[in-house]
Amino acid sequence: MKKLLSIIAVLVFIAVMAWNFAAPPIPSQWSEEQQALISSLSLAKLPPLADDPSNRVADNPLAAELGQRLYFDTRLSSNNSVACASCHNPELMFTDGLSLAMGLAIGPRHTPSLVGLSYSPWFYWDGRKDSQWAQALAPLEASHEHATDRVQLLHLLASDSVYTEMYAQLFGPLPTVLNLPGSASPLGDSRQQTAWNNMDEGSQRTVSRFFSNLGKAIAAYERKIVPGTSRFDEYAEQLINSSATQQGDLLSNTEIAGLNLFIGKAQCVSCHNSPLFTNNEFHNTGVLAVSGQLPSMGRYEGIRTARKDPFNCLGEFSDASPQQCIELRFARDENDLVGALKTPTLRNVTLTAPYMHGGQMASLTEVIKHYNDAPTSMLSHNEAKPLGLRAVERRQLESFLYTLTAPLATAEKWLSAPAD
Repeated sequence: MKKLLSIIAVLVFIAVMAWNFAAPPIPSQWSEEQQALISSLSLAKLPPLADDPSNRVADNPLAAELGQRLYFDTRLSSNNSVACASCHNPELMFTDGLSLAMGLAIGPRHTPSLVGLSYSPWFYWDGRKDSQWAQALAPLEASHEHATDRVQLLHLLASDSVYTEMYAQLFGPLPTVLNLPGSASPLGDSRQQTAWNNMDEGSQRTVSRFFSNLGKAIAAYERKIVPGTSRFDEYAEQLINSSATQQGDLLSNTEIAGLNLFIGKAQCVSCHNSPLFTNNEFHNTGVLAVSGQLPSMGRYEGIRTARKDPFNCLGEFSDASPQQCIELRFARDENDLVGALKTPTLRNVTLTAPYMHGGQMASLTEVIKHYNDAPTSMLSHNEAKPLGLRAVERRQLESFLYTLTAPLATAEKWLSAPAD
């Protein structure tokens, strides 16, 4: 009897393993609904980048050139060693490959990619900035990133004839620095704050407007950073044009099966939709807090911060009218946004490890396992539910994600510091 039970146990084990590893069949033909969904994810469906009414130079070529120069300039940091490109490195799809961002010190969050980010109405993992130019300002004065301040930056540009001329062509002459302290900011250390408070209100507003203009130029440059056509996009276009399941071997059977899971059983497309594979919304998916930190309040806190930001769409430094600030005026702030974080793009996701808001997961295998298990959230509720994907399905899903990798569509001249 013991021998018989042992044999049965072995047979059950073999059956379970076979079920786990046997590949399910790929779709013999996509339905019209599936074809429409696949087509909606193609870069061919990405609309032209919308105007940013809060930034009147957003699409000005000279502003992009000034922004590029600022983006790669390490002098925009207190120790002359950190540039925007230090964390958002073009060679790493505008990320840094680190779990947590590293400027002058280690930051609290993982560095997200800038590729296609200009299409988003919100910035940072918690959406605490409502424009790309407002986001570009924050690292400059953050103590763990550039650790400089807006008055120091004004002195820098005033001392550089190239910057002075470019700025004047876009925004008018630089403000005079004769009566300004060497360093001052409302967000700095006690010394910088004291110097700022000793400035008259008119000087404070003039310096802050200059500062906002730097952010607008950097944003004009960052709008050039866009994804290129991947194997998935080629497959999607040929699929719609010919209604065939396999398009010239553009995708393998494993990758097609992964695509079927992505838009179906795995439910990835619920959040990772649109041609940029993100809905630009905020979700709590039960990701653990960063080691040594309290759980993030996420979007619940982020929208409140955005509303208080002097550089938001409704602020005096914005070029938009109040009627044009729809996103900020009507943004949700309900309790269910506690712990909710922004959905990142999956374009080139195979090149942007580690993952999540704190770089908590080193590989896509870990990420897929997390969503398959859907653990209990530390704050509020977990929107994700267990998927029940088998091992072979998880591998297929991961294989599909590799089809989203492609060189950028950005012109080569924008991917490095400008030649002097």
